[in-house]
Amino acid sequence: MNLLEIQNLSGGYDKVKILHGLSFQIKAGEILGLIGPNGAGKTTIIKSILGILPPMDGEIKMLQYNIKEDSLEFKKRIAYIPEVPLLYDEMTLLEHLEFVAMSHGIHRKVFEERIHKLLEIFRLSNKLHHFPNSFSKGMKQKVMILCAFLYDPSVYIVDEPFVGLDPKATKDFIDLIKRKREENKGILMCTHVLDTAEKICDRFILISSGQIEATGTLEELREYAGMKEGSLGDIYDRLVRDGE
Repeated sequence: MNLLEIQNLSGGYDKVKILHGLSFQIKAGEILGLIGPNGAGKTTIIKSILGILPPMDGEIKMLQYNIKEDSLEFKKRIAYIPEVPLLYDEMTLLEHLEFVAMSHGIHRKVFEERIHKLLEIFRLSNKLHHFPNSFSKGMKQKVMILCAFLYDPSVYIVDEPFVGLDPKATKDFIDLIKRKREENKGILMCTHVLDTAEKICDRFILISSGQIEATGTLEELREYAGMKEGSLGDIYDRLVRDGE
């Protein structure tokens, strides 16, 4: 089953078109890797899905909800982990989590159960009453992960999630998104860490110059690139270089 469907999406900023007729889907129980060089359009895709940039053309649908017609219901079903953590200096870690819980209507008992597990996983239990201006980059990223996994959306969008995370936190995060895949959630993961993406993603979309250069499983990308045993990094290097 498709959770998120992108159909003939064109978009950009003002009159500058960056995306040119993209179509792809995120399936239930799938981690989809979004890869491509800087300036290829990956951030524009994410902003379009989040409703930050209205599409110039095409459709974005979450289950039966269209982002143009059912924006609120659409956005309720997405959790987003940005590359750069966005936190309030005047709110403690606990207040951030309570704010997310309140805005998504999470019952207090459910909140306490979920947050206890997440705090334990990412070793932040002793930071509940601390302010984020005292946190390291990695700790701030962990807070964003906690906020995203506190509620229960259909699709998770994660943008360069490994930046700033230590090896233990990286493993914990990967285990968490694998668990969500087993729960039939969809995950769109934008990353330049190709060796990690190769190990955990089910399919890939390679974006170049606002268009889909290639899409499919690792085996399908190998066949497309003519590299029978090539790594994702090797395939990326060939297709992006040839595309340029």
